[in-house]
Amino acid sequence: MERIKIAIVDDHKLVSKALENMISFNPDFEVVMNCFNGEDFLKELEQQKILPEVVLMDINMPKKNGIETTAELTEKYPDLKVIALTMEDNETTIINMLKAGAKGYLLKDMSPDILFSAINIVHQKGIFYTDIVTQSLLKIKTEEKATIEINKSLKDRELEFIKLACSELTYKEIAEKMCLSPRTIDGYRDSVFAKLNVKTRVGIVLFAIKHEMC
Repeated sequence: MERIKIAIVDDHKLVSKALENMISFNPDFEVVMNCFNGEDFLKELEQQKILPEVVLMDINMPKKNGIETTAELTEKYPDLKVIALTMEDNETTIINMLKAGAKGYLLKDMSPDILFSAINIVHQKGIFYTDIVTQSLLKIKTEEKATIEINKSLKDRELEFIKLACSELTYKEIAEKMCLSPRTIDGYRDSVFAKLNVKTRVGIVLFAIKHEMC
């Protein structure tokens, strides 16, 4: 069985080396690149004869950060799958990373088993997301029938709310944008959560990305 080719992009050299050592012990994976910022990674990628299949991407880096690098990768190398691997659990950062094209989002304090599982699932199925708090899989309905039913059940104002939820606006700012009260926006949020079967704003964004709504 051919090993999954991994690239690591992280400006903390001790972290990136530790990651490389940990991943290299797993016979299913092979680290083919290890870079310390997004700019160097993109330059080296152009010269690389053996391209990685999965990239473990830090977010806060000099020269070119993880969001910018992921967006460029999504445009130039659409088959290359990015997993954000960071200490950032800020909701806005998560949303921006997902909108840039990341296929997974993990905190650096996760266990090796979760990391290995995420790499395998992203490689095979194309997407792996965990709830930042519970580390349980975020369930998104992917069946065509369920998708049609969800789209039919969403009202026009709820669809407008979903699109605005993909931005960096706070719920209060979304209320102002839609000329509604914060309480009404809370109602839309709870209704959308129930209809999409998600529990967080990140879940809404994942749904919107999947259905090209943002």
